[in-house]
Order: sequence, then C-alpha cells, then structure tokens
Amino acid sequence: MLNTLKNLWFRDPAESDLFINDVAVRIRAGMLLAVPLYMGLTLYDVAYTSNWLPIVNTAVDTYETDWDGNIIYTIEATKRTYEYSVQTIVLFYALFEMLAGLFVITSRLSPTIFLSTILAKSCSPVWKPLVPKRYAWMIGASLITLCIVFFNPDTLAEWVNKISGSEVLPTTENYMPFWIPTNLVWICVAFMWLETVLGFCVGCKVYSLLVWMGVHKEACEACNDIDWEAIARKNEEKKKLNSSGLSE
Repeated sequence: MLNTLKNLWFRDPAESDLFINDVAVRIRAGMLLAVPLYMGLTLYDVAYTSNWLPIVNTAVDTYETDWDGNIIYTIEATKRTYEYSVQTIVLFYALFEMLAGLFVITSRLSPTIFLSTILAKSCSPVWKPLVPKRYAWMIGASLITLCIVFFNPDTLAEWVNKISGSEVLPTTENYMPFWIPTNLVWICVAFMWLETVLGFCVGCKVYSLLVWMGVHKEACEACNDIDWEAIARKNEEKKKLNSSGLSE
C-alpha cells in the first residue's frame, strides 16, 4: 500500500520520461465511462421524454373520441423545469479527473487513479509512456468543457458579455445547438469504450499523427514496439552472469 501511495500507476515518478501502467489506465477509463453514460441519459430525458408532469388522479373523461376512436381525457399537469446542478458537479469532477492525470503531483489527488492502481496490482503491469495519454485526456477535457457550457450557457454568457462590454451571447436562451452535446457524449462513450475494452487509445493515435507531421520529433517507445520488460530481464540476466563469472 505504501508503494502504491508513493508510485501510483507510474513505473518511477522520478523518471525524466514517465511511464504508466496501461492496465490501470484501462480500468480507470472503465470507471469514468459512467460519466458520459449518465450525461447521455440526461440528454435523452430532456430531448425525447415528455415536458409535462401529470398530477395524479386528475384525469377526467370528456366523453369524446379522436379520429382513431380513442377516448379523450383532460388532465392537469405541470411543465417540467430542468435544473442541471448535479450534472454540472459530475462534469466538473470528470474535468478534474482528466486534468489530474497530466502530471505526477496532480495524479496524487485523483481517487480513480489510486483505486485503479490497487485493482491492477494483481495483473502484470504494461508500461506505456505518459505523453500520448495526455492527448487523450486533453481531448476528454475539451469535450467535457463543451458539455459544461451547454448545461450552463447563461453563466458563460454573463462572463463573456462582462469582459467584452457588450451583449455578445444571449443570457435568456441556449446558444449552443442541442446536437453538439448529444453527439459529443456518444463520441466520448465510444473513445472510452475503445480504451477500456480494446486498449485502443485515440490520444496515442493523435500523438502518432503529430509525430508524422513533425510537431513531435520522436515517436514514443510504445509506437516503436520497444519491450522494456524484456530489456530489463536481459539486463538482469547479464548482471547475474557477470556476477557468477566474477565469483569463479
């Protein structure tokens, strides 16, 4: 447990090029998958369910029928008021989790990193470089930020209008189209499912593309298919052979 608290999912936090346990990364992605699923259910409820809440035992038969012969009733109902404080809190926590994984110091503040590291202790670690994973988490942070704006359009509008000194964004209506968060949520679900189930990291592919474009000079060790565990075993074997040779 002390070693887990010290290193978390890092091979060695003091390394210049940081490596993390990909087994723990995939476990953590599975945990955080609950966030976009919850947001997807929220958006479905808003878009495709009734905006009215019927009051119990208020249905009255009008003794009339519609064109299809269905009996028409009158009923008292209240219009639903949507309040997204819970969703906003969940999204801010998810944003914190995305940003916490970027650095060693902030990783120590993440409950999911600690829990996923503990759950991964029974499996052989698979060391992957941290840098490509940062791109995946920054993509996630960007998607989450857009969802926060959708659920709180008036707050951002007030900030922007105050800074600009004019009414750039409306404060009485949502200026972000509904299809943006709806599609982003399911894109986020797809990305996290690929990471959790298939081990396919979209951020790593983005990093590889940036290497091809010349933004980064070198591909990461994982992209170069370097087996650091095998190298470590060979080094240990060489040390043992050298020590046995000296003893003779």
